Order: sequence, then structure tokens, then C-alpha cells
Amino acid sequence: MKKIVSTPNAPAPIGPYNQAIFAGDTLYISGQIPLDPKTGELVSGSIAEETETVMKNLQAILTEAGLTFEHVVKSSIFLSDMGSFGAVNEVYGSYFDEATAPARETVEVANLPKYVNVEISMIALK
Repeated sequence: MKKIVSTPNAPAPIGPYNQAIFAGDTLYISGQIPLDPKTGELVSGSIAEETETVMKNLQAILTEAGLTFEHVVKSSIFLSDMGSFGAVNEVYGSYFDEATAPARETVEVANLPKYVNVEISMIALK
């Protein structure tokens, strides 16, 4: 059985998907981009600022689901430029204890929705 998770504290979906879905005890969080949840506008600035916005959006969804970053078991990071890896990794890493950080891949892609520089999705266990 699946349960939809939705919060006004993260951006509304920009297509036919939900912010997150519980399937049993597993939470699948859709990729988040640097959108301000209050205005729906893109947050532009440094890649660190964009990544901070993405992580706050993910945190809002986890909170709505009754979870924290400690519950995350897998992350996928998509970058428009692998040269941003260090700055993105620094912000991303500040949300996790290194010893218990989730599995992860980081890949460079040709384009992302709205031509943003970073998108992150997560899987968490209750």
C-alpha cells in the first residue's frame, strides 16, 4: 500500500508526480531542485546556496513524513557540472554524520528541470 506525503514547506510538484511516497516503511522522495516553496521561484546564486535550498526542501519532506536525515539510506545527486562537486558535497555533507551517511551516487547530466544546476532525490526507511 502506498501513502502520499505532501507538505507546503517544500515546492509543489511541477509535473505528474508527488513530493514523496511511502511504500510500506520505505519513503521515496522525488528529486528536489532549488525552488523556494513559498514563491515557487528558482533560487539562484552560488551552487552552495542552491544546494542548501534543495537540502531544506528535502528536510521539509522528511519532517512531514516523521523522519530525519538519519533515516536516509540512499541519495542520488544530479549536477549540471561535475566541477560543482566539492561545493555541493560540502553542503550535502553538513546534513549527515559521516559515519552513518547513506549510500549515494553523484552524476553529471546534460540538463535538469528548469535548467537548474543541482537536483537531489532520496530514499529513507522508517
